[in-house]
Parts: sequence; structure tokens; C-alpha cells
Amino acid sequence: MKAIIPVLLTSVTLLAASALLGRQNGAAISGNYLEVRSCDVFTGACIANSEMNLGGKEGMLVWSVTAGDWNGTPLGGLSVVAVVQTESTLGDVRYQNYLGRAVIIVDERATSTQRDALVDFARARAGKLIKEVVDVKSAPIEVSLGRCASGSCARVKAGDLAEISTRCLGGKDHLCGNEENYYPPLTEVKGAFTAYTELATFKGAGLNSTWELTGKRSAYLATF
Repeated sequence: MKAIIPVLLTSVTLLAASALLGRQNGAAISGNYLEVRSCDVFTGACIANSEMNLGGKEGMLVWSVTAGDWNGTPLGGLSVVAVVQTESTLGDVRYQNYLGRAVIIVDERATSTQRDALVDFARARAGKLIKEVVDVKSAPIEVSLGRCASGSCARVKAGDLAEISTRCLGGKDHLCGNEENYYPPLTEVKGAFTAYTELATFKGAGLNSTWELTGKRSAYLATF
């Protein structure tokens, strides 16, 4: 027994050091998050079922970093947008593993090191939703999230590649009376709430399709 104790202590020490290193390598990062999909997320089961595998195969995920670093690279003040496409409707990621393809748009102000870190950050946060990165673009990214009283008004513009605008949900946005947050956010975030997508467009190349969405209850705003 005496010979085992030092080994156990060493193992515990290594585990603690690894956990600390993990926190230093990426957990100390925070900011604001926005996602939109081509299917409603605030909806009732009847509408969700009518969209299943017919639509909702596209989405855009936006991370706007306010502070922190990723793998030792400071990213405060920079943003990254992942434009994703899957083979099936983007629904509940807790029960379905989506293997998506993505075009990642990084802030043009990023250095080459920050560019790589932003791409790695987006892939880590999105998991299998970004199984394949088909292209990485650099563009000026303008982000304004939660600037109205309700916190639901958002605007994102990534050069001439992508654009998003949202507003708060109102009484006229209830179509069946049984709506709820039917699908959770696509990534791990804090304090998520739904918003109405007035416009979501992708005009870039790489996914063999472009799209323009209007009038969908398909957005989430949150923090990370």
C-alpha cells in the first residue's frame, strides 16, 4: 500500500494540472452569441413536424468575443460567423448528431494566429455541427446584439457574404397558440432567449447554395 500512495498522489496532481491547463487554454473566454436557422425554433409541434426534413437544413452561428483568449491567443473584440448546412432539419442537438459542412467567416482585423484561433474556437463550440470546413473567409464583421429594451434586436453583417437582423417576438407572432422553445440552441450558451428573424442571408460560395430568409421565429440570442 505504501508504494501505491505516491503514484496516486502524482496522478491526482497531473489531473489537477491538466484541468487548470484546460481552463487556461480556452475556457476563460466570454462574449455574445446569436444563431438563426431556416426553421422555426419558437413553434408548436404541428409546425415543426411540417418542416421536418423539408427545410431547416441551414443555419448561421455568430460569436462576438468581448474578453478572453483561446489556446493562449487573445480574441477580445473579434467575431466569427459559422454558416452551416446539414442533410436534415436542424433540430434538437441533444438527441441527434448533425454532421455539417460550414463556411467560416473570420473578422478581417484578426491576425493570422487569431484567425486560426477563431476557426478552432468555432469548431470546438459547434462540435460535429462543423464536421467539415469547406472554406474560411475574411471579412469586416459588424455586430450589434441586444441593443433594444427587450434585448432581442440584433444586427450582424459580414461583408457581402452574410447578414442577419432580428427583433423581439410579439403577440402577432403566435400562429397556433401552443408555441414554445421547441428546439434548444445549437451550442452550449447561457441565458438563451428566442427572437424573430427579420432577415438572414448568405450569399457566399462553398455550400453549393445561397439563401435569404425572412419572417421566421428562428433566432436565439445568448452569452457564452
